[in-house]
Amino acid sequence: MWMELRTIVERISSSPEVRVVVLSSTNEKTFTAGLDLTAQSELNDTNALDPARKAFKLRDHVLEFQAAISSLSHCRQPVIAALFGSAVGLAIDIASACDIRLAASNSVFGIFEVNVGLAADIGTLQRFPKITGNDSKVRELALTGRKFLAGEAKDIGFISEVVRGGRAEVIDAALEMAKVIAVKSPVAVVGTKHLLNHSRDHTVDEGLAYTAAWNMAMLQSMDTASAMKAVLTKQNPKFAPLSGGPKAKL
Repeated sequence: MWMELRTIVERISSSPEVRVVVLSSTNEKTFTAGLDLTAQSELNDTNALDPARKAFKLRDHVLEFQAAISSLSHCRQPVIAALFGSAVGLAIDIASACDIRLAASNSVFGIFEVNVGLAADIGTLQRFPKITGNDSKVRELALTGRKFLAGEAKDIGFISEVVRGGRAEVIDAALEMAKVIAVKSPVAVVGTKHLLNHSRDHTVDEGLAYTAAWNMAMLQSMDTASAMKAVLTKQNPKFAPLSGGPKAKL
């Protein structure tokens, strides 16, 4: 599934027609129960290999898995995670790689990797601390492997909104948010995500310098003039896909 996810996300990222992504689960009760422990145990059953070769095999697997989940962060368009039900283990890796996280009130979260004898290695321990900004709480959740509910997830800043209900309600809320973003200039939206990601991983001064270099090109877009004119005239502008097409207009 995660290999297919990467293929799909990379295809979406290169599509100029897609403005926003909403990520959820088709399961009615569970976003994800986490890692497939049976598949993982089969991967670890490499006794025929010497330790060095076994280490290379495991490293390649982890790096490939990391790249698949990181594709959500690297995706050009914003990704909104609509979380509900059981959202544990790998769900935290996946959600942490998304741009916006909404959770149904029935959501149950957990960094469960410590419970099955490993340190989370697909992104949770790298992204989750930067999202919440609460080192003590992150360490508590990661080291105890306990469950935490939607209210606590919002309190620590992991999610931006708790939506009353379950799967249907949180997906509806995510789609409504996506509609708001989708009508904005794709130049502005893609640039905003790109610069936020850059600033997250660099100093303030480095982020400002990079933004200046980015916007010396992007501020020349027709989208900027059209958006400003729309605000002044209280009209709704229409923006062309990033690949070209007609110029932005009211």
